[in-house]
Amino acid sequence: MKIKLCGLTRPCDVAWANETRPDFAGFVFAGVKRRISPQLAGILRRQLHVSIAAVGVFADAAAAEIAALVRDGTIQWVQLHGHEDEKYIENLRRLTDAPLIQAFAVNSPVDLRRAQASSADYILLDSGSGGTGRPFDWSLLPSLERPFFLAGGISLHNVREAARRRPFAVDVSSGIERDGHKSRTKMKQFMAFARAAARQEGL
Repeated sequence: MKIKLCGLTRPCDVAWANETRPDFAGFVFAGVKRRISPQLAGILRRQLHVSIAAVGVFADAAAAEIAALVRDGTIQWVQLHGHEDEKYIENLRRLTDAPLIQAFAVNSPVDLRRAQASSADYILLDSGSGGTGRPFDWSLLPSLERPFFLAGGISLHNVREAARRRPFAVDVSSGIERDGHKSRTKMKQFMAFARAAARQEGL
């Protein structure tokens, strides 16, 4: 089970990620909360350990803007969190071969069927439009037949249960924050809990 720490905004966030070595670090280019500029993302990427893949989180961004961030090395993976459709994904693939993650808000089995049909390399299952800090109904997951990132309210308190759902990766943001900012203590605790849960589940 891989681990993604999302919403890094400060050099100290990156330094703490370098200490704990998640598989992915997320830079958010959408919304307001945790959003950073491409310029700051470039600075943070250069400080991020080379073994950690930077994931750019976008919502209905111009495909050319995303591809430019991949080309200059700011991000290595792309996460789509808006209303992107198959035509959009097809166009983006013409511009970059970076792995694509498409996010879906899960409220019913219908949403899972939509996610199942996505041509993205991976899907991310979340509650609401992302960043809500609340989990969706994980009992819906057994019907899924492809690798997925599990997001939405992941924390120290439920990462073991998350691992039991056998995701490709868990994605945490608010669960490693204190007073709206990333916490070194919480990041270290989460990584330890998540890795122990993965070992227990044989992931």
